[in-house]
Amino acid sequence: MNSIRSSLDQFMKNKDWRRRYEELREEVLSYPKIQTFQQEHPEVTEEAMENNMMKLFEYKRERQNCDTCPGLENCPNMMQGYQPELYSDTGQLTVRYHPCRLKQQADEQKRQQSLIQSMHIPKEILEASFDDVEQDHASRLSASNACLKFAFEANPGEDATGLYLHGKFGVGKTYMIGAIANELVARDISSMIVYAPDFFREMKQALSDGTVQEKMDEVKNAEVLMLDDIGAETTSAWIRDDVLGVILQYRLMQKLPTVYTSNYDYDELENHLAYSQKGGIEELKAKRIMERVKHLTVPVFVDGKNRREM
Repeated sequence: MNSIRSSLDQFMKNKDWRRRYEELREEVLSYPKIQTFQQEHPEVTEEAMENNMMKLFEYKRERQNCDTCPGLENCPNMMQGYQPELYSDTGQLTVRYHPCRLKQQADEQKRQQSLIQSMHIPKEILEASFDDVEQDHASRLSASNACLKFAFEANPGEDATGLYLHGKFGVGKTYMIGAIANELVARDISSMIVYAPDFFREMKQALSDGTVQEKMDEVKNAEVLMLDDIGAETTSAWIRDDVLGVILQYRLMQKLPTVYTSNYDYDELENHLAYSQKGGIEELKAKRIMERVKHLTVPVFVDGKNRREM
């Protein structure tokens, strides 16, 4: 049996293979980006180029894919979204890969999206923008400006002041907090939007599986917390005092701002919180909760057409 070495020698003597190799070699060395590299790095010798012909072939193949980029999802490179570059290291030739522009943009978009968390919030709210807030009513214009100002000035860890957006159904309160979340992304501030009725319902269910503390920690530690439609939930003393009260107290101590939306104004929400499922009235406990809310929010009234009926 012939040795591997002799088999390779025989293979190298094959004229067809040799001719094809020379053609590929010429294609590689005539590739404009490789020629530019040679001109810029005279320390890389012809011998080094010859000894690394397979690396150069790999570089040319992958770089040509980038030259005719079909888009990130259809990238044919060995490492999708990565672009090859030639480097000279003390006269030695090497090929390195780095994320291409499209890959960097996609990674940045994912990073930004990770800054917005949500619980039970529709997708269109997570894509909200102040550019799309209709300015067809003086109240909506004023509210939009207040929300934008908050997004520009919010300072988690230093200032716990948030907003309390209140008004009738369908006037765009939830959409505005989605727009706030996206503006905060530009400042690298994370936020969490929580649909309050579903969250409080989930907390009751968490009693049975022992995840109450875990769920509460996730919400109370958000840099900017947005409680959507607070007051729409069925009130219970436990939810009011041991969930909402604990969350708000923690955020007060940590100076973390909270934004609310509600169909109730301050007084109406206080009345709502005073009633429990069991029919009792606990005005003092409701007042304690509302003192925290009032002290750390700016009330913003939102009015206008009901978007849900259009």
